[in-house]
Amino acid sequence: MQTIEALYTYEILTKDQPDLIEKAAACIASTFIGVDVAGKWVQEPIIGYALELPYEDFYQFTKEYIETNAHQGYCAVALDQEQNVVGALVGDTNALEIIEGDIFDGTFADMNVVMRVLEDIDIRFLNDYKKRYGKDMEDGEILHLFLLGIIAEHNRHEIVQRLSDLLIERATEEGLRLVLGEATNPKSMRLMEKYHGMTKYVDVEGNYIVHKYENNERLSHIPSTVADGIYIIVKELNTLVE
Repeated sequence: MQTIEALYTYEILTKDQPDLIEKAAACIASTFIGVDVAGKWVQEPIIGYALELPYEDFYQFTKEYIETNAHQGYCAVALDQEQNVVGALVGDTNALEIIEGDIFDGTFADMNVVMRVLEDIDIRFLNDYKKRYGKDMEDGEILHLFLLGIIAEHNRHEIVQRLSDLLIERATEEGLRLVLGEATNPKSMRLMEKYHGMTKYVDVEGNYIVHKYENNERLSHIPSTVADGIYIIVKELNTLVE
């Protein structure tokens, strides 16, 4: 059997690689909306299961996100021997932005539900961040791991580890304070805990920052056996000099 080094190569995307950006967006979008991988159905509980967002709309959203942020150097892909993207992990170093009001319409209108959930937990995190560090978050302080998709049939967990190591090592070298993600289900949380070294964020009062699905009218039908909510998860990297 070939080693993982022989099966896959890893690359950080640049804004001048439109073909790879499109392939990365397709990889991520398929795993969020729903795709069969080696006989197992892979689907994100909010976007794919609960809201059933259209693939084309979410693909375009993902593609635009990568195009906008690739220049920062935190969008990575795993490539097979035919140069197909079989895994992608993309993020940015922007301060978390709170956008009030609905910004999507038409067939993608339900993406506003997702944005309101993220707004709920991000506002609480930003408030706690200010209490903890005595300042508002600024650009270049955290690595926000935003979207992950793996469609490889083999060595899926190893691909997650390699992609995350690539970005987290870069963030550490560049002096970022934290790696942050929003985990929507226990499986992604376990992967991030095991391969990223990330844990559920505990605020200064000792509470998790979580949006419970049972309290959301549009998401309450997500079975608790699948996921109970979306959590802020983090990994501390450096202490920034103020």
